[in-house]
Amino acid sequence: MATADVDTPVPSHMRTVPGSVNIHVARFPRSKNSSNNSSNNNNNNNKTPASAIDPAKVASAFLDTFNQALDKNDFTTLSTLFVENGYWRDHLAVTWAFRTVRTPAGILDFAQSSAKSRDGFRLKKLTVDHSGAAARAPKVAPVDAAGEVPGVQFFIALQTALGSGTGLVKLVQEEEGGEWRIFTLYTRLEQLRGHEEATYERRGQGVQHGGRPGRKNWAERREADANFETTEPAVFVVGAGQAGLTAAARLKMLGIPTLVIDQNERVGDNWRKRYHQLVLHDPVWYDHLPYMPFPPSWPIFTPKDKLADFFEAYARLLELDVWTRTELVHAQYDADKKRWKVIVNRKRADGAGEVRTFYPRHVIQATGHSGKKNQPELKGAETFQGHRLCHSSEFPGAREDGEGRKAIVIGSCNSAHDIAQDFLEKGYDVTMVQRSTTHVVSSKAITDIALKGVYSEDGPPVDDADMLIHGMPTSVLKAVQIKVNELQTAHDKDILEGLARAGFKVDRGPDDAGLFFKYFQRGGGYYIDVGASQLIADGKIKVKQGQEVESVLPHGLRFADGTELDADEIVLATGYQNMRTQTRAMFGDEVADRVGDVWGFNEEGEMRIIWQRSGHPGFWFHGGNLALCRYYSRFLALQIKALEEGLYEDGDI
Repeated sequence: MATADVDTPVPSHMRTVPGSVNIHVARFPRSKNSSNNSSNNNNNNNKTPASAIDPAKVASAFLDTFNQALDKNDFTTLSTLFVENGYWRDHLAVTWAFRTVRTPAGILDFAQSSAKSRDGFRLKKLTVDHSGAAARAPKVAPVDAAGEVPGVQFFIALQTALGSGTGLVKLVQEEEGGEWRIFTLYTRLEQLRGHEEATYERRGQGVQHGGRPGRKNWAERREADANFETTEPAVFVVGAGQAGLTAAARLKMLGIPTLVIDQNERVGDNWRKRYHQLVLHDPVWYDHLPYMPFPPSWPIFTPKDKLADFFEAYARLLELDVWTRTELVHAQYDADKKRWKVIVNRKRADGAGEVRTFYPRHVIQATGHSGKKNQPELKGAETFQGHRLCHSSEFPGAREDGEGRKAIVIGSCNSAHDIAQDFLEKGYDVTMVQRSTTHVVSSKAITDIALKGVYSEDGPPVDDADMLIHGMPTSVLKAVQIKVNELQTAHDKDILEGLARAGFKVDRGPDDAGLFFKYFQRGGGYYIDVGASQLIADGKIKVKQGQEVESVLPHGLRFADGTELDADEIVLATGYQNMRTQTRAMFGDEVADRVGDVWGFNEEGEMRIIWQRSGHPGFWFHGGNLALCRYYSRFLALQIKALEEGLYEDGDI
């Protein structure tokens, strides 16, 4: 039985990030004569039994009907092919935006308005996608989280007026022998016709053969290209972490000259320089990068230094143009010329500086999905006489001689737990300050429940796994995650009860939807447990819960309730601000005032601003974990390529 703390409803302030929309939870289709009783649904005789369904035949017949409506631009008929609470999620196949529309009326309006674009209604034909793994073939599969509503699921290939792509369809039958209709349809653009990625059969020669006196070899050509000796970058990227590298890789394959800058000494230093014991809490199957997945011997959980080295190799092997030891000096947009003026200062290995000016048409802020460090100004901080008071981003690791020392970690999410555990292992007496609640889920529950069969050793290829996840509208994914969270909570029952006894407060995430939605809606507020929770439950890591810091004392902290704690070291694991704060610092008020807040959901359940048009011409945001950077970097690059080739203009549908 769950503890009262685990069952506590999510406080209203935890449900959304400021200014975002809290996404409703999907209602799954039921037959016309079924009740809401689950036992009735398990024995529902109003639909064709799953064993009698021929999924390939259903898929083929349905697509014939769908394509007939497409051929005639018969949007009324098209909209009736969706169930009443059906969804169409589209990523650039139909419009130059990320859209999720629902209900036949909403889908009709979407189709009619999309047809007003310069290319008309761009979607032309859907076919069953028989490429890749056998798992792509049509199959009978439940469409709901509880596995009570059978449907037909199949991958599709699609043709548009501008290119090609793929997608995912989930059909349901409202009554036995009745019409199959769409519960969810996902369509995504992958290639622009005539501007396809330079991969596989389109890969380059890599060599200039003889007969050309004075020709350069590959290394010489590579150096000239990387230094932009005679060329200009069309795209300028700030940040060489997973966001900057994946954006550059996608743009490289589309033939767009791209320069990435980073202040660090080496590619990967954004991970290499973080706290000593940092390891990714996401498993390897979820974290692959585009074009160059991790090798099959890669560990399940990636150590920070190993990831840093991989990033360095990734940039080198994919021939990405990255300038390290380089800072942005000035950036200003020229609206008349539709280009930026960017001035950078690049420090060479000998320490000498080189100032260069470029005129790119696009700037991508790839400084992470967070902005500036969120370091509160603590009263009396200047009086602290201990060894260290710093933000978690500056914490190098606990001292080896920690016996007899005391540490306080302010914060209660991933970094806070890792740092507290590091302190404890070095002999410190450590206290974690938890001011609100934290969503806690064990790493094993994630790998064995949430990701099992999708992002796992026995799962499909990563692109298929991505389709299965991103092919769900957000509200449908949320309904699924509520069920997943129930299973994870039951799995983690003992540790959650132990945390409650220790005074550590947990929550179930927004609307009980768990980890994914804590991340999507807040960008944080969770801990993936890799051992620290048991240390808290055992009292080895102490907890100060529900109190704000009133002031810093010379040798510790005073809290709002008047209590005090001694400390030799204080680490503020207080997270980061919105990406827009970094925009203001780097690009000024004019740019920051034209873009909206980044992250969190809009009214349709799509992420706000990031990976798409920002509100300022030629300015883009890119960020997130490795998996999100892998997936959405494709769409970011396609939008830029389409603009470069004149396939659309900023402001087009």
